[in-house]
Amino acid sequence: MKTRITELLGIEHPIIQGGMAWVAEHNLAAAVSEAGGLGLIGGANAPGEAVREEIRKAREMTKKPFGVNVMLMSPHADDVAKVVVEEGIKVVTTGAGIPGKYMGMWKEAGIRVIPVVASVAQARMMEKGGADAVVAEGMESGGHIGEATTMTLVPQVADAVSIPVIAAGGIADGRGIAAAFMLGAEAVQMGTRFVVSKESIVHQNYKDRLIKAKDIDSAVTGTSHGHPIRCLRNKMTREYIRLEKEGKSFEELEYLTLGALRKAVMEGDVESGTVMAGQIAGMVKREQTCREMIEEMMAQAEALLKGRRGV
Repeated sequence: MKTRITELLGIEHPIIQGGMAWVAEHNLAAAVSEAGGLGLIGGANAPGEAVREEIRKAREMTKKPFGVNVMLMSPHADDVAKVVVEEGIKVVTTGAGIPGKYMGMWKEAGIRVIPVVASVAQARMMEKGGADAVVAEGMESGGHIGEATTMTLVPQVADAVSIPVIAAGGIADGRGIAAAFMLGAEAVQMGTRFVVSKESIVHQNYKDRLIKAKDIDSAVTGTSHGHPIRCLRNKMTREYIRLEKEGKSFEELEYLTLGALRKAVMEGDVESGTVMAGQIAGMVKREQTCREMIEEMMAQAEALLKGRRGV
């Protein structure tokens, strides 16, 4: 399936793996790229040298293109922005901010810059600033979310900009990919589905919690202070939401989540930790390799888009 995104990034399938903090490291990124998608290393709050090490480890595992997600609010963003240039990375996605201050340096280095956006206004601003494409991410996604759904956001962004649009949020299989294409997207970005891949370094408890999740297991914390985060319901989310209703301050609430994502991902504490996951968690039924996932999803999407019954 050829699109402007597959041509732009030099990939076989129009599937991009999300740059999830603590999850998107070299093993997962390399596996997705080897399977024909675009793997991403999540910069998160990591120092520049840690990201450099991840890039070099990924290069030992794949010769295919992969990228780095730069979280612009990170205290190390300046260093990471330089590291991707120094290491010859060709694709950067960005989140939590505007990449304008780095755009000149990245473009001069031949880097494809793809910001994540949650509104039409952001998409237009990114296109005007020189972005090569945008990821239109709906509130169905895991982690930090906006207010618009994928179903409403993607077509409006696709109508508003001339650069390619990548759909994210609420996509777990070939049906979701086909739907995203019908809405005007030319690729999809997926996170939650890849968390349970066999190559993912996430703790088995986290994977099992995702696989056992039901459609109603999604919770959103942080709505009261403007920093909503989607994750799976557990002891931590119940306490957080209770304190939110009591009007506790941002500082008091955030104390609950200090180190909580790492606690869940690395230590397997799925009760007190933050189990970030999108609303499609209830559709994730088993562990597979990244190649098995991508080939299965693409076969289904292609069949649907050709008007045949899905496999």
